[in-house]
Amino acid sequence: MGEAKLEDLGSGLRPVSDGWFVVNVRDAEWWFAASRGARCAFENEYGEPPVEFARLGVNITVLEPGQTVLYHAEANQEGFLVLAGECVLLVEGEEQRLTQWDFFHAPPWTAHGFAGVGEGACAILMVGARASPQVRYPASERAARYGASVAEETSDWREAYSTVESFRRERPPSWGRLPWAGP
Repeated sequence: MGEAKLEDLGSGLRPVSDGWFVVNVRDAEWWFAASRGARCAFENEYGEPPVEFARLGVNITVLEPGQTVLYHAEANQEGFLVLAGECVLLVEGEEQRLTQWDFFHAPPWTAHGFAGVGEGACAILMVGARASPQVRYPASERAARYGASVAEETSDWREAYSTVESFRRERPPSWGRLPWAGP
């Protein structure tokens, strides 16, 4: 397998061909939405053609206080490591505060989401298997308190995200305060 070609469309480098590559987090492509935070996925799911990781999803998500990851459960297992800051983990109708270096393992079909809390940005490394595309979005009273729940349960991602702000290709306003932004 050869090296992938990387291109910059204004918010960092993304692969535009298959192959191996190395990219620093500060140089990679970022997506941002005011209500959902920022996301660096390292792949290129919106490319023509898309360049996606077939078996393993990896991203870094940055949540400021009040920003959320939609409460959901999927057929794949996932793992989450808080790299900096703090957030609230919404899991199976409960909540738990996570801080730097806390790790959360989500077996298949574990309902979960996240909400940014605290004084500043929370950076979370998110890793998940891609064996099955099945996802459900359960309604959760606790997640709704943070704005992270659908009103009615659905398995249709288009329905779940129909009232959620779309990501746009840009770095978050907190970029200069993030651990990798450095000089």
